[in-house]
Formats: sequence, C-alpha cells, structure tokens
Amino acid sequence: MKVLFIGGTGTISTAITQLVPGCGFELYLLNRGNRSELVPPEVKIIEADINNEEDVREKLKDMTFDVVAQFIAFDTDALHRDVRLFTGKTKQYIFISSASAYQKPLSWPFITESTPLSNPYWEYSRNKIACEEYLMAEYRQNGFPITIIRPSHTYGNFDVPLAVHGRNGSYSVINRIKQGKKVLIHGDGSSLWTLTHNSDFAKAFVGLMGNVHAIGEAVQITSDESLTWNQIYEIIGNALGVKPNIVHISTDTLVKANPEFLGGLLGDKSNTVIFDNSKVKRLVPGFTATVRFDQGVRTTLDYIEAHPQLQRMDPEFDNWTDQLITRYEEMERMLEGLRS
Repeated sequence: MKVLFIGGTGTISTAITQLVPGCGFELYLLNRGNRSELVPPEVKIIEADINNEEDVREKLKDMTFDVVAQFIAFDTDALHRDVRLFTGKTKQYIFISSASAYQKPLSWPFITESTPLSNPYWEYSRNKIACEEYLMAEYRQNGFPITIIRPSHTYGNFDVPLAVHGRNGSYSVINRIKQGKKVLIHGDGSSLWTLTHNSDFAKAFVGLMGNVHAIGEAVQITSDESLTWNQIYEIIGNALGVKPNIVHISTDTLVKANPEFLGGLLGDKSNTVIFDNSKVKRLVPGFTATVRFDQGVRTTLDYIEAHPQLQRMDPEFDNWTDQLITRYEEMERMLEGLRS
C-alpha cells in the first residue's frame, strides 16, 4: 500500500511515520525536509512546500496513492487546494481535525463522535469545524474519500503536556517545578483531562489507513485514562523527584490576565471531558491505549533532558507568572483581612 503524509515529523505524525514502514506500507513524506533525522531510512521524502500548489502538482504528477494523510492543514483554503491536488489520485484522504472542536461549554462530559461541534472561544477549533464541514460536503456530493480523525491532547518526546505555559512550550514550566517555583493550574485543578501518548495514537491511526469502513467517517482517537490537572502535575513532579508548588487561579482570571489563553483554556482544557473510544475500537479491532501518563511523561522528560535544543526557556512567561502570582496572593491576603 502506497501512502503519502503531508507533514510527517510533528508531535502526532512522527510516531506514525516511525511505525508505518514496519507495517508493510510504502511511505512518502511531503514536507520541507525539517527534522529528517526522525525519519526512518526506508521512508522517501519529497521535499516541497505544500502551499506551492504548482510545484507539488509537478512533483506528484506520475504518482497515485492508496492513502494521503494531511497533518498540517488548519483552514479550508488548504483543503480546497488538497482536493484539487488529490481528486482521482488517492483512495483515502485522512484529515487531522481536533477534539477541541466539540461543543463548548459542554452539555455532557462524555464525548462521542456525535457530540455537537461548536466552539465560540477558539478560532483554531472553528477553523477545524469548517474544514470538517467542507470535506463532508465533498464526500457526499463528489465522492471524495475522506476520513476525519479527532485527536485530543496528544504528546510525545518534544513537549510535556501542561495546563498553562508560554509561547516557547513546556520547558520553562518544567524548570520552575524542578526549582520549587510556583506554577499555575486553572480553576481548582479538579477537572478531568485525557492525555494520549503519540505511540498509542499511531497504532489506531495505522489501523484506519486503507480501512474501507473509515471512509466518510469521523473518528476520535484518545487514551481511556482520565486524570485531574492536579494529578497530572503531581505525576510530572514525581517524575522529576519534586513536589510541584501549585497555585490555583480561576480560568476567568487567567484569561483576563492573558487573553491568549481564551481558546486553550475556556475553549478546551478547563472542560471536563471523558472520551468514548468505542468507534475506533470497532474499526480497529484490538486497539487500546497502553501507555499510562506516568510512564509516558518519564520518557518525554528523559528525551528533553538529552536534547538541549528542546530546552527553550521563556523569560517573558516566567516574569508574567511571577507577577500574576504575587498580585493574586496579595489579593488573597486582602480578602482574608475582611474576615476580622
């Protein structure tokens, strides 16, 4: 089976790229050649910018694929281009959407693929919804063979999943935990969250490739393990050998202090979600996620420790965190003074 990945070296796709060759697939990656050290030697790289449609069309002109998987499309313009490029050239087109597209605020915390899609808080999620609607219309009206996959919070070796962090990713917060500095969790930390290791995601994904029963379907892939944010930080602390010094601040307050958190918190992480993975287990018999978070995060931390290029500090976020916590604790002391 001949497969093309658009992207292929990101957090989710790296694990799939590394798994696919051993499953008997002939894999091609279409990307700019970044992170080529993560690509198995038997995988063929077509170096191109997918946004350069004419160049891509020329490079793929004599090729057809059983599966094309799109990992880096975030708006309908990209999908219009892909439909032009791959109509008649693939038997299955897989689009990576997002579980953040599900209804917010939730009317029911148990998530299935039939949960309504609506997220007024996050443009990213609304764009993913628009992408899904466009692809479904192409499938129904023109027979374009789509499969939509909705991951939730999937992690691998490059970043530790956290509640609140800056633009440079997780390392600055990890460093704060190691040094005993205070770190932020939204709300009281009791909302449930699901974290999925990318190696587990890859197993289900490969089972959907070339799967006739997945055509025209939307499928979510997550772990079955639900943890509170307090438990997540305690597990990270255990892996680092320290107890995290947690400060709980309401989601509304965090968003007021930094509006960039609106989508990621109110539109995603502050909502308790429990995923029903019955559909993917029916489509991929035998699939189950097997990497517990306490196991996966140790692997991630070890990898980051061994790769200095991933140890990106974030002085701006550190300063913002310190200022916010100082002011918040001053307000708490003022409120305590009202008791007398």
